Amino acid sequence: MTPKPSFGEHDADSFREGTHAHLHHYFGAHPTELDGASGCHFAVWAPNASEVAVIGDFNGWSTSESPLESDPGTGIWSGFVAGAEPGAHYKYYLRSKHGGYDVNKSDPFAFYREIPPETGSIIWEPRHHWTDAPWMEARAERDALDAPWSIYEIHLGSWRRPSSGALPSYRAIAIELAEYVSDLGFTHVELLPVMEHPYYPSWGYQTTGHFAPTSRYGAPEDFMYLVDVLHQHEVGVILDWVPSHFPSDAHGLGFFDGTYLYEHADPQKRIHPDWDSLEFNYGRGQVQSYLLSSAMYWLDHYHADALRVDAVASMLYLNYSREEGEWTPNRLGGHESLEAVEFIKRFNLAAYQRRGTHTIAEESTAWPLVSRPTDSGGLGFGMKWDLGFMHDTLDFFAEEPKHRRFHQRKVTFRTMYAFSENFVLPLSHDEVVHGKGSLLSKMRGKGSDQFANLRLLFGYMWGQPGKKLVFMGGEFGQRREWSHDESLEWFVLEHPDHLGIQRWLRDLNRLYRGEPSLHRGDFASSGFEWVNCDENGTSVMAFLRVSDERPVLVVCNFGDVARLDHRIGLPEDGAWQERLNSDSTHYGGNGEGNLGVVDAEAAPYDGQPFSVNLTLPALGVLYFTPARSATGVAAGRRRK
Repeated sequence: MTPKPSFGEHDADSFREGTHAHLHHYFGAHPTELDGASGCHFAVWAPNASEVAVIGDFNGWSTSESPLESDPGTGIWSGFVAGAEPGAHYKYYLRSKHGGYDVNKSDPFAFYREIPPETGSIIWEPRHHWTDAPWMEARAERDALDAPWSIYEIHLGSWRRPSSGALPSYRAIAIELAEYVSDLGFTHVELLPVMEHPYYPSWGYQTTGHFAPTSRYGAPEDFMYLVDVLHQHEVGVILDWVPSHFPSDAHGLGFFDGTYLYEHADPQKRIHPDWDSLEFNYGRGQVQSYLLSSAMYWLDHYHADALRVDAVASMLYLNYSREEGEWTPNRLGGHESLEAVEFIKRFNLAAYQRRGTHTIAEESTAWPLVSRPTDSGGLGFGMKWDLGFMHDTLDFFAEEPKHRRFHQRKVTFRTMYAFSENFVLPLSHDEVVHGKGSLLSKMRGKGSDQFANLRLLFGYMWGQPGKKLVFMGGEFGQRREWSHDESLEWFVLEHPDHLGIQRWLRDLNRLYRGEPSLHRGDFASSGFEWVNCDENGTSVMAFLRVSDERPVLVVCNFGDVARLDHRIGLPEDGAWQERLNSDSTHYGGNGEGNLGVVDAEAAPYDGQPFSVNLTLPALGVLYFTPARSATGVAAGRRRK
């Protein structure tokens, strides 16, 4: 048994100020002893309640057996309940001081919840013997911003379901997922929110349990085991986290103590217009402390390596998805939520106090300096999703190949802003649901041309500056769009074209991780150089990725006509090795290429001192490196 948790004057002050990041050490249910009796200490914030009691299966769900005492200075109700043991189910009974409102609420700080649709909380002390110390000690270097980040985004419930159709468990999926992701060369998995949520089709984005992994897949220890196994396989874990809004279910945070406690009282700010959910009131310090504690809990207790923050734009703007007259300017007359900005900066500063952790923003606007430090005027995120890249690139690949030469700005424009933020390039779950079709179905053409286009898309994306993210199923060209109620179409891997897509992703990841020039300059303009971006008559583009080690040349033929003896400029002479060719028969292509090695000539071209004639397969992408070691020692002829 742990001693009774303490909450002193300093805790109370930081709770009110919005700077307390460890409220979970006090709030919620904590097994302990009092006067020789075992039980549990409970604490809940309900400043506008006239009565609060713990109800549970240990007291017959009586509203009078286990009352809590109020601290008027903090609004916290707390007390010891004898006989309340780990594993017991409970809720809080609250009666509002304003009258006419009494309700049973789930514990906002519960570490474990009943399996939905049940809504009770469970007394629990998550414990796990962690074996990932080597990972945790090395992750600051492994997960540095100049390291390779190739992210596999996954919804746990639909990745690989048992044949019975039942949901998988954290433990059952752990080793298989870790081995699969590791084999394909991904560096990280990103999990759609695992925090408890009442409505399964929300995929976790309508969170009610900000401290509890969903019990649909097992107990908290089972989720710890999953993270541990991934770390043992040298795979980082990114968790989607949602501090922007929450559902209005009666058992949750909404109208918690008979007042708008966690959400805004102002109706213009209370309801999120897109999701009909409640928006957090960041102007209340206690709410900031609640969210801050949730974030640090997942980083500390579950060894998460990064938090990807959902819907940041909806937090930043008072007029987000609102028409004129539906929002009120801030005190400075602007449309920014000043309180949300304060919270975001506070959250990022706290997260980066932990060695090797990162934060990633899903932010869809031109808000400046999202991924820049707070002391430089930024919001403090480590990275930001490049949603512009996603939209423009998919639009480009929707064009007929013969017309792409007229639309190349869709894939060249991002170099105008590519280094203004630390970008992640996402092909996420949002692009393969709600009638949008799968990635494969978005590719123009039929049969083999669709697969060639998908290989070209991935090859272009892996060569571009920025970290990479692909949603599950995309890595082998699933045909139907994603459904949270069905397993991925693993059976399609019996077909060579789908197996070829998977092989291509595996080899792209290996090259991306193995060649420093492909990742060290992801966030620096010095790491990227166009060779040719305006061959409008041919739909050919070529660019270099560079670092202090050997460069990588990427050549894309977005057209459906092969180009023979196509001259491309090079920065150095000698032999250049064709490292990857998306048209290889190994990947399901036709086998057109350059026989592995080409020799550069002292013939200036494309603004480069040397050049070479290449065979460029239709709808193909090629990667070349100088045939010298990555440290610059010549393997063939020396540079002139």
